[in-house]
Amino acid sequence: MYPPIAPTNYSFTHFPHFFLHQSPLSTNKILNHQSVNLVCKTKDSNGNIPKTNRNKKLEISELKFDRRDFLLIGFGSSGIYSTVANLKSLSPDFSNCVDAIKPDGKPVNCCPKSSSAAEISDFVPNSVAATTRVRAAAQSVSGAANMAKYKKAIDLMKNLPADDPRNFTQQANVHCAYCDGGYNQEGYSDLKFGIHESWLFFPFHRWYLYFFEKICGKLLEDETFALPFWNWDSPSGMVIPAMFNEIGSPLYDRRRNQDHLPPAVADLNWDEDVLPVRVNPETQIKYNLSIMYKQMITNGTTPRLFMGQPVRAGDDITMKCGAGSIEIAPHNTMHTWTGDPREPNTENMGVFYSAARDPIFYPHHANIDRLWTIWVNKLHGKVFTDPDWLETSFVFYNEDANPVRVKVKDCLDLSRLGYAYEETPIPWIDAKPRPRGKYVRIPNSLEATQALPKTLDNVRIPNSLEATQALPKILDNVLKITVKRPKKFRSAKEKQEAEEVLLIEGIEYDSNH
Repeated sequence: MYPPIAPTNYSFTHFPHFFLHQSPLSTNKILNHQSVNLVCKTKDSNGNIPKTNRNKKLEISELKFDRRDFLLIGFGSSGIYSTVANLKSLSPDFSNCVDAIKPDGKPVNCCPKSSSAAEISDFVPNSVAATTRVRAAAQSVSGAANMAKYKKAIDLMKNLPADDPRNFTQQANVHCAYCDGGYNQEGYSDLKFGIHESWLFFPFHRWYLYFFEKICGKLLEDETFALPFWNWDSPSGMVIPAMFNEIGSPLYDRRRNQDHLPPAVADLNWDEDVLPVRVNPETQIKYNLSIMYKQMITNGTTPRLFMGQPVRAGDDITMKCGAGSIEIAPHNTMHTWTGDPREPNTENMGVFYSAARDPIFYPHHANIDRLWTIWVNKLHGKVFTDPDWLETSFVFYNEDANPVRVKVKDCLDLSRLGYAYEETPIPWIDAKPRPRGKYVRIPNSLEATQALPKTLDNVRIPNSLEATQALPKILDNVLKITVKRPKKFRSAKEKQEAEEVLLIEGIEYDSNH
């Protein structure tokens, strides 16, 4: 299922200044993105991790590898700025699709129509598209026309032959196959290909929606058709659009949370595992705008933090590379908020394999794509320049039902893809949350009535271990770790130039004890 935004004791006011990634990067330190170089190691052909002295400077000539035993990375304000080039770009083994696996461990066949490698052609982007399709907010006046066309297009899709790769179920299965283990990596038959919780999240879904939109236009015989976007980041769009709730409509899906149908206001920080706290709509809208500010601005200051961590050919995606801020919330949270808790896995929207079976999936992801566009054009203006990202490829069926291979690098210019987003207000851009107070309480360590100092530099949790203290340790009690910051105070200029991030990885335990 889609993971929640944070541990369950977090609420909209409890985000740390840094963004916590569950990532397999080889470091346990707080990183200054401008100065740290890492050595990241993967398994060799025998499944072993090479033993290398971490204090020794590695020379390229010293290393022999089968897949990719090492990778040198440098971080800058624009993200990754230099790498040792990978020998092979990451691609799915499209011609050898296998059953995907649902959260309950049961297999599900999501494979598309079989195509040989020889049948797959390379996508050729336009220099400039002849027509610009304008995606409008579903709740706007212009969006209403798009919604009416969208309704008709979904009906036409659902009535295509079942084996037509443009059929609605076949299109929904695209997400299932790519997200739940339907493909292995091309050239690595023992490693899965995945597009979530990494830097592939945004470009994959952009391409997915591009071809879905083109198929809709083909069926409608309308090359100007553009998907509507569900603008849940604006107060006017924080309810499920009315057209999705008409029983009998091609846009209706009975597998939705019945408590969240209109006029319920969306909760962008929704956690299905926590008993919801009921607030009035005005307060919920305020909370939502706070979440948007934090995820778009506070927690998304670099490409890695906003878009996700790298994943390359030969990487084991089951180790979870690390999702970007927007994928965690509001992307994941809106999926689970919409999905039906009566279903075993919160189907449809609440789980990877079935999410795209709900027609609301595509307007939801159109808004995710719009937020990426806003982040690049109006906030930070940066994307990765790493060739391993740019050359990663996916395969989709196009509007003519032919398989096409696309690359990340060809989806970065919307004008060449022939679509744009209607300009709408961005209310969250001025919704910076206010601090709740001057004092902090650490549960179970200080008396609740004891006022802490305004700065916490000298506060230590009793019985905690320094981060550098030797492990392992028997977990017969609560284990608390104190991590020293490399610099206690930083100027505003220093904070702007380099983001401070706490990365946690490599936690191992003996399951026999």
